[in-house]
Amino acid sequence: MTSTHQTGPQERPVRRVAVGDGSATAVDTVVVDYGGVLTNPLVETFAAFAELAGIDAGDLAQAFLAATERHGETPMAALETGTITERQMVDRILAELPEGAGRILADGQSFGELWFRGRRANEPFLAFLRALRRDGYRLALLTNNVREWEPLWRAQLPVDELFDVVVDSHREGVRKPEPEIYRILLDRLGTPAKRCLFVDDTEENCRAAAELGMRAVRFADTDSAVREISALLHRPVAVAAGAAGGAR
Repeated sequence: MTSTHQTGPQERPVRRVAVGDGSATAVDTVVVDYGGVLTNPLVETFAAFAELAGIDAGDLAQAFLAATERHGETPMAALETGTITERQMVDRILAELPEGAGRILADGQSFGELWFRGRRANEPFLAFLRALRRDGYRLALLTNNVREWEPLWRAQLPVDELFDVVVDSHREGVRKPEPEIYRILLDRLGTPAKRCLFVDDTEENCRAAAELGMRAVRFADTDSAVREISALLHRPVAVAAGAAGGAR
């Protein structure tokens, strides 16, 4: 079910680099998150969405919290595992907003369309990933994402160019930080966790990956992430910095 892109190991050299304190473990796979790593930060997307939808950002944040309390899980979590549709998620949010707020959504405007107007690809980090791939590293994408949004996010990124494996929560029915989705990823890659470096902007997602044996990098901004990844892979920072000049 999950989309994969196989270039075949025979088509390019595979880079194997030892990481860690005295570890001889060969790391040859870099796994990245989508939102907030391959895109601008979530806070920017959220603020842009609130403005486009004509909703006070504080009211919108409160509506998400109230919907979470009412339904026992965040609206986005349910949407990202495919247990509710985008329309059902919107209805949960609208029910918690002040009267009259979010009229554009109530009138049928797509949440995803507005959301992606505030979402931009992180081109410097994508350039860095291209450089890693040219050096022989395998790349994988592990994303909590939404069925209705797949055409939108795939249109922003060179998915088939970059990634050997893509694991998307809505296709699997499970999302980060649940261990099962990491195990699905490792099974598709056919590699042990100790050979993977995981990059995500959420602490709990990084912690879950680390608990399974991956080396994890918490993404805060492009420049610092590139430097940390380069150091862990023993890759010259000067080479990496050239791809990442101009952080988000």
